[in-house]
Amino acid sequence: MIELKNISAGYGKKNVIENVSFEIPGGRLISLVGANGSGKSTLLKTAAGIIGASGGGIFIDGTDAGKMTRRDIAKKVAYLAQGKSVSGMTVGQMVLHGRFPHLGYPRRYGAGDIETAGRAMAQMGIEDLAKRPLAELSGGMRQKAYIAMALAQDTDYILLDEPTTYLDISGQLELMRTLRRLADAGKGILTVMHDLPLAFGFSDETAVLTEGGIAVCGKPEEVCQSGMIERVFGTELRYSAGEKCYYYRYSR
Repeated sequence: MIELKNISAGYGKKNVIENVSFEIPGGRLISLVGANGSGKSTLLKTAAGIIGASGGGIFIDGTDAGKMTRRDIAKKVAYLAQGKSVSGMTVGQMVLHGRFPHLGYPRRYGAGDIETAGRAMAQMGIEDLAKRPLAELSGGMRQKAYIAMALAQDTDYILLDEPTTYLDISGQLELMRTLRRLADAGKGILTVMHDLPLAFGFSDETAVLTEGGIAVCGKPEEVCQSGMIERVFGTELRYSAGEKCYYYRYSR
């Protein structure tokens, strides 16, 4: 379990999130939603050890993350950023980068690393693109390659910042089903989402972040009924028991 206890964090002297307590247990898929600028990306980066906390503490499976090296954290927690540059590497080379925290000295990829990277590409349906340069791919295909890199890291926890970006509808559904399977297999997953019906439909829990704090966190149906979505986003989110799906209610 990743535990955030009374965490405050931000950039420079300005905190973006304040006094946030939050848990990411294994075997759970949790979606983090909120308006632009509410601190979602900051919370993810803090949980992954990318930026330091100005207050509170983070514990990964009971160990104080402040006493862990960046490499040790990377063995436990994979993080996929929202904005990513396009490198000159091939897809296969990029995905293999996910194995870097596990390499000993000298840092050379072994047969096990190559096998793990291959499985990750197969999970994302891009194994036939291994030798293609990333720069030649569409935005959606590049996104799949970056997600495969996070999967190749083979961590207990995966933190994803808007992973459905650039993916078409079928790609978004495919990704969420993959994350659902990973969570069911024991991984703890926290993902920032903007598509609320998609987030609520696949997640075990949903957390709503507003003004730098968690306004509500719980089962999707409980959050849906809380009225917080309408207060934060100005639109209603409803659940259809017959269709077993969430949908927006709005007027033209």
